[in-house]
Amino acid sequence: MLTIADVSKSYGTRTLFEEVSLFIARTDRLGLVGPNGAGKSTLFNLILGEEAPDAGTITWERGADFGFLPQESAPAGDETVLHIALGHAPHADSSHADDPDYTLEPRAKKILAGLGFRETDFERPCRTFSGGWVMRAHLARLLVAEPALLLLDEPTNHLDLEALLWFQEYLTRYPGGLVVISHDRAFLNALCNGILELRNQRLHSYTGNYDDYLNEKDARHAQQAAVYKNQQREIAHLQKFVDRFGAKASLASRAKSKEKQIERLQEVAVEAPEEDIRRVSFRFPQPPRSGLKVVTLTHVQQAYGNHVVYRDLNFQAERGQRLVLVGPNGAGKSTLLKILGGVIPIQGGERELGSNVKAGYFAQNRLDNLNPKLTVLEEAMAMRAENPELTERLARTILGGFLFRKDDVFKPVSVLSGGEKSRLALAKLLLAPPNLLLMDEPTTHLDIASIDALVNALKQFEGTLIFISHDVYCIRALANQVLHVHAGRLTPYAGNYDYYLEKSRATNERAALTAGFTDARPMQAAAAQTSASNAAPRTGPKTKEQKRAEAEARAQRTAPMKALRAKVGELEREITRLEQMQAELTAALEAPETYTTPGRAQHLNRELSTTVDRLQTATTEWEQAALELSEMEK
Repeated sequence: MLTIADVSKSYGTRTLFEEVSLFIARTDRLGLVGPNGAGKSTLFNLILGEEAPDAGTITWERGADFGFLPQESAPAGDETVLHIALGHAPHADSSHADDPDYTLEPRAKKILAGLGFRETDFERPCRTFSGGWVMRAHLARLLVAEPALLLLDEPTNHLDLEALLWFQEYLTRYPGGLVVISHDRAFLNALCNGILELRNQRLHSYTGNYDDYLNEKDARHAQQAAVYKNQQREIAHLQKFVDRFGAKASLASRAKSKEKQIERLQEVAVEAPEEDIRRVSFRFPQPPRSGLKVVTLTHVQQAYGNHVVYRDLNFQAERGQRLVLVGPNGAGKSTLLKILGGVIPIQGGERELGSNVKAGYFAQNRLDNLNPKLTVLEEAMAMRAENPELTERLARTILGGFLFRKDDVFKPVSVLSGGEKSRLALAKLLLAPPNLLLMDEPTTHLDIASIDALVNALKQFEGTLIFISHDVYCIRALANQVLHVHAGRLTPYAGNYDYYLEKSRATNERAALTAGFTDARPMQAAAAQTSASNAAPRTGPKTKEQKRAEAEARAQRTAPMKALRAKVGELEREITRLEQMQAELTAALEAPETYTTPGRAQHLNRELSTTVDRLQTATTEWEQAALELSEMEK
């Protein structure tokens, strides 16, 4: 369908890629990956004919058509959402967007609904929607048009998880070819039968999905490294003979022969394995230690107009937790994160930060964290308000770790790409590190290498982390607890994501992220209690005996709850005492005078080991008791 032959492209002195060759068939489902700036979007522009290659040719099969979805905003005017979906866009980026066929209207409406639009949205002007929803309308247009080849540049960036899952399922049945730029591993694994990697000015092709690509890439790298090492060893061995005996008349002919061997080896020698040097690299500076209770919400009320999100919300996060929020769209996950971060004022109840707690909030909309009127460096230096010791040199060093080099720091924030905005927002967190980190979809717009760097940095972060993500890879790597949010209720799972999948009896690891209340037992108990209450006969005023019997029944029901509350409180006090003891013993072991008394250090070490074991046991008991109490209270 499409043939790319020996294509090269440069901008000034910078070469993006050279001698790229590729054949795309109608059955191909290809993922295009590579670091930010490698030229992925530029390669799309060449295929679309929007730019010309410096060398090489791009040839389409006769009759082949294509549809393109750009990464950034698409045009939006007075056209309705439905008109856009039917091909009425003023710049319809499909090569066969002729007059729309209104027999396609039912299909267009079905696709729009799958992408998250309500029926009342269909006749609204596109200009009344945010940029992300406009992109969804243009994505619907491509799916309705069904071109022979779809070219999609980061299509999942503008989709919530429910729309993403629908879109992913739809593409598995799509009748044409597909080339997609994406950082979403699960998306690439579900759809692709081949991966193209742009790296170090070359295009590398792999068979299979993204996991297959990683395995094959590692195998190729190891094989190339082994061949290169053996060849270089052989060349060095031959060169040693030439250097040693080349000047001796009796061995000159043999030395000459070995020189020719070296020349032949160098002609066919493989290159050293390539390494990508433009890679995000950073660590979170370890923040000051907070108290055990990091943030507490008590009887919080929150609503948007008539829509009540939370009524009498109670929540507490503790030091060292790595908590992921899951639940349906609109359940209030982002609202909860904003409440915890103090980003929005609460309408009732209390929010209390623990001792020595500093919160840092990473917004899903990156511009919420950034000022588009500032340059990259000015935005970074604005953090001096929170960190008076911040210098321009330190800011430039940290920005450099996020690939903002030299003149990049003078770019206005307004012109940055989605990935650059995400990297800048992350860099700001390092310029004034919090010990309570609240992150809403932190991997959006980041390339896969940057996601790996972020995950590795967060693994080493010693503060408290509460985050929302639809990246299962990220969740599995980071979360040690799960909090399910649904209908204003919070259901904790005192284990990692696999523990949550097991306890919630989920059948799909990704769909479980947006599932409703997944544990049916509390709902069944509530339904049974309601039925029993409704079935109870009501006959006149209650007698003293009835009231006494009901009071005794209530006391009998609440007795286990009271006992469990007492146990949880006792364990919390025990944990606080053991943590204090651990801190005192650690300080004593760090004191020089400890080592002037024979045997003192050994005694303290034994006592510290015993304290740590008791602390771990008490913490495990507290987690189990707290979870049991939470279920009982529901």
